[in-house]
Amino acid sequence: MRAMIQDTHWLPQPPDLAPGLLAFVSEAGSLTERLLATGHRFGVQVLSQGASQANPDELALLALPADSLLYARHVLLTLDDIPVVYARSIARLDCPVWQPILDRGSRSLGLTLFGGLPQLQRGPLHYQQLGPAHPLHQACASDSTSLTARRCRFVLDEAPMVVCEVFLPALKDFAR
Repeated sequence: MRAMIQDTHWLPQPPDLAPGLLAFVSEAGSLTERLLATGHRFGVQVLSQGASQANPDELALLALPADSLLYARHVLLTLDDIPVVYARSIARLDCPVWQPILDRGSRSLGLTLFGGLPQLQRGPLHYQQLGPAHPLHQACASDSTSLTARRCRFVLDEAPMVVCEVFLPALKDFAR
């Protein structure tokens, strides 16, 4: 967990946001459950899954050397078919613990992480305002100059996995 604290761009406190949006961003439990609680139709759209290049700030989180490939799942979480969250879940490419869990099609990862794995260890949430140059901002294809993101490191059977969620501008329309 120490690797997350050493990265000064990711902070332990969420940024100042409108109260409705802050409730989603700082949700300590399942973001999926929080989105379901809006009463709007929830969906998961898989963008890609498989081998992916690690972003520089992800290498230490998974104890990987530079230029490593990792296993990544990229999805959009939607409400009423409108993308509200972009999520990137990553694990070591050869990880037998996380690959079957991440290979879940359009089923939400959150419901498994927050209910189906009692031995799971979860680290603290960390937050960042992503500028347009950040790879996660670029993956969202958003015109916004800044996007709020959070990430968390999970450990199962001594194998780490990181979930990063980027909150898209349309979420504010559902954050009441």
